[in-house]
Amino acid sequence: MPSKEKLARKTKYFNKLIDLCVNSPNALLVGVDHVASKQMQDIRIELRGRAVVLMGKNTMIRKALEIGHEQHPEAGLDKLRAAIYGNRGFIFATNCTLDDIRECLAKHTRQSAAKAGQTSIVDWFIPSGPTGMDPSQTAFFQALNIGTKIVKGQIELVSDFKILAQGERVSASGAVLLGKLGIKPFEYKIEVLEVFQDAAVFSAAVLDMSEAQLITKFLAGVANMAAFSREVGIPTEAGLPHAFGNAFRNVASLIADIDFTFKEVEEVKTFLADPEAYAAANPVAAAPAAAGGGGEAKKEEKKAVVEEEEEEEMDFDLFG
Repeated sequence: MPSKEKLARKTKYFNKLIDLCVNSPNALLVGVDHVASKQMQDIRIELRGRAVVLMGKNTMIRKALEIGHEQHPEAGLDKLRAAIYGNRGFIFATNCTLDDIRECLAKHTRQSAAKAGQTSIVDWFIPSGPTGMDPSQTAFFQALNIGTKIVKGQIELVSDFKILAQGERVSASGAVLLGKLGIKPFEYKIEVLEVFQDAAVFSAAVLDMSEAQLITKFLAGVANMAAFSREVGIPTEAGLPHAFGNAFRNVASLIADIDFTFKEVEEVKTFLADPEAYAAANPVAAAPAAAGGGGEAKKEEKKAVVEEEEEEEMDFDLFG
């Protein structure tokens, strides 16, 4: 049975997590695989006063969120509980934006050398060309079947060689060779995985969407809704402008040849009565057509000149 001190610590942790989820519902769910303690310390120091970094065991987090969901069913803690798996933690934005937290996390990265037996998180190629290693160390390259040649007293790769593949284990020979070349292929940092906001959990990729992309998607949705409502004949706010436009065109076509008019259709009837006068009164609209006509005239003139030159050449007699 746990001691009173342990129970008190658990209760304090539960209350803190529930309070943050309810009163500071803007948070990032982050993955901390391979993150060093020094990185965590530096991030906590930089975010102090602006955000709260909270880590913990998954069993304790799930229990706290279960209790919190019972107390605050509208806060969406059940959705947050379903997202807790693996090596994850929280960063709650208390006095900053989520983008500020992401900028801070991006600054604190750690380069790491490859170790034999670990799973590679990147694809890595050793580029062709000089390696800076002397000919006595060709055995490292031969163990990996890498084509080399000796140029000016150093080993040179004949072509690029893929030494690491994402998802595959690092070989002992590959780890030694990368160490000899001074290459640290792995970069570890706190990864933003998901976002908890407005009682919902969604992918962190949403944070990278620009305002222009959101407007484009919204307008595309409005267009789809307008087309759907027009097709099924159900009036909606998105489809009403199109319905009124079609109705106006129908009315204008019906009264175009009769002695009846109203204010909105007067301009249409003026155009139908004398298109040339309307074009003269609107030179901007007529300009493209005029430009196109000038181009045709130039083409005809050029064609006539070419035909005249051809006729002159045909009349020339070399033996005349």
